[in-house]
Amino acid sequence: CVYVAPKNYHLMLENNHFALSIEESLLHSIPSIDVLFESASDSFAEKVIGVILSGNNKDGANGLATIKNNGGFAIVQDPKSAEARIMPEAAIKACKVDKILPIGEIGAYIVKMVVGR
Repeated sequence: CVYVAPKNYHLMLENNHFALSIEESLLHSIPSIDVLFESASDSFAEKVIGVILSGNNKDGANGLATIKNNGGFAIVQDPKSAEARIMPEAAIKACKVDKILPIGEIGAYIVKMVVGR
């Protein structure tokens, strides 16, 4: 399943359910991936896999650090393969990333992690 936050709302996890928030933008982003990552990490701790892809701001870096601090797993798109390097580079600086991969390898890597070989 893929869930997409509507424009002008943050997507969050609360009590194992998705919720929408109209709080202020974070790093000029609404929806903000930091908000989603932090709420997912609060709900599921070490079961969370955070993925940061190409982007033009630092949104997601703090949320990915929260995931790592709560025992989760952090994957970042290799900045060399990113259309915009700012987001993946900020995430790499914010925490000890578990895996840095080209965009084309991320999906298969996650499937291997979750399903096994």
